[in-house]
Amino acid sequence: MNLPVCGKGLHVGRQLRAWALVAFFSTVAQGASDITGKVVNQSRDEPAAGDDVVLIHLLRSSEQEASAKTDAHGVFTLPVKYPDTPYLVRVFHQGISYDQRASAGEALQIAVFDTALRVHDVTGTIEILRAGIEGNLLHVSDMYEIWNQSNPPLTEAGTHTFEAYLPAKARLDSVLAAGPGKLGMLISARVVSGRPGHYAVDFPLRPGATKFAFNYDLPYDGHAKFQTRHVYPLEQLAVMIPPTMKFSSQSAAFEILRVDTSRYQVLAANHLQAGEGPEFELWGAGSLPPLGNQATSEAWAHSPLPPNSTPFTLGSIPRPALASIDSRSKLMEPPSQALALRGVISVLLAVCAVLIWRARKGWSSGKHGV
Repeated sequence: MNLPVCGKGLHVGRQLRAWALVAFFSTVAQGASDITGKVVNQSRDEPAAGDDVVLIHLLRSSEQEASAKTDAHGVFTLPVKYPDTPYLVRVFHQGISYDQRASAGEALQIAVFDTALRVHDVTGTIEILRAGIEGNLLHVSDMYEIWNQSNPPLTEAGTHTFEAYLPAKARLDSVLAAGPGKLGMLISARVVSGRPGHYAVDFPLRPGATKFAFNYDLPYDGHAKFQTRHVYPLEQLAVMIPPTMKFSSQSAAFEILRVDTSRYQVLAANHLQAGEGPEFELWGAGSLPPLGNQATSEAWAHSPLPPNSTPFTLGSIPRPALASIDSRSKLMEPPSQALALRGVISVLLAVCAVLIWRARKGWSSGKHGV
């Protein structure tokens, strides 16, 4: 039976309304999986307008999935194709990137900062020099934590944001950096012209704590001499060696720390000024236990990306440990407070362990540039 003309109109109208409802709820569902956020310039305490924002898929070879620009209120929206997978949101402000992990449907608040070639109130909190024998070489992992306390907060960005002084015969294996957001990456270092062992990096010093690890090998005949030198004042220098090796120094700054393990020994010096620091020598043989623990194993399991493309998170390190390293008061205890420094050492080693493990085991055969 043919419908009356008006009946046909009603039938078509119902179909249109049905399709409109489907489209509406599809749009709502799609919008619910978007990643939204607001970018705030904390140097000026105002929204960061006009910044580029990109969405990086963490499980698809660091594929860039979407991009946007912040509006006049610093707000952005990024559509998500794969709601059940992890993402990285990267904001570019004055040429510096600021990263934050994100999931579909999440609303983010991302802080960015103005940049400067030199920033005041940058100091070193701790350096841990970890040495042990590997074959006929002395392998050294020299780890630093640098603290940017600028006020108003600024990011230091330039060609020499950090410099390290290694022994002249050192063969650099890898350099790693982790910014305040617990995201780490392999980076490059340049030899400063005419100065063997003097390296510079251009990794930005964002407000907060930045960690570096310089991993290198030294020809070793049973004895090695180190002349420390620091660009920034340093609260503590700790030297970690096997219990079978011997440590000597003409400086009275070093003290032996009592530690609750027989796997290594620690010597520490406190409150070092910028410039040349105390000399020390290492003698004998011995190897240190491998870096890492269950926490770093979990961090490795959750960081599947090639280091040359996208930084990876160290967020699986237990929160109490991270909290302890984020508190500068715990880093400023005198060396006699072995418990406080032991905690700092274990946390900093945990933060750097997965980076060092990757560099030496996964990409040491020429797959990363230094």
